[in-house]
Amino acid sequence: MSEAKLPSNLPQWMKDHADLYLRSGGKEGHMYKVPAAPDPVSSLLLTTTGRKSGEKWMFPLFYGKTGNSYFVIASKGGAPEHPGWYRNMQAHPEVEIQVGPVKMKARARTATGEERKRLWAQAVSFYPPYADYEKKAGSREIPVVVLDPVQ
Repeated sequence: MSEAKLPSNLPQWMKDHADLYLRSGGKEGHMYKVPAAPDPVSSLLLTTTGRKSGEKWMFPLFYGKTGNSYFVIASKGGAPEHPGWYRNMQAHPEVEIQVGPVKMKARARTATGEERKRLWAQAVSFYPPYADYEKKAGSREIPVVVLDPVQ
């Protein structure tokens, strides 16, 4: 994976989590114990290209699986606007991900219709606070982003 930076405005727990993930080569940090979830939650590292800067930015995110692909939730904790990584991904859908020790390139796309509905339900089951984020987001539909691995 290319050299990427963590945004300075990430919460400290996310920076610590990404640091552990990177330091251990993905052996630690892949399964992340969160007080709000009943079981440890799977996490990956997503690297996007900045839509304005062109720089590589890394984000630790919880994920689910769908077929051979992965999916993440662009919740930003239920904020009224989409997270920066999602806006980056819209401008540059070619991304890099690290899932445990495995690094790969992927193409990001926003799920719609029945696919979104199914994946959203799956996400709420592995991380229940997403349901609260949805209420907090009001009229903003929280994007479900599918990451399709590419060769």
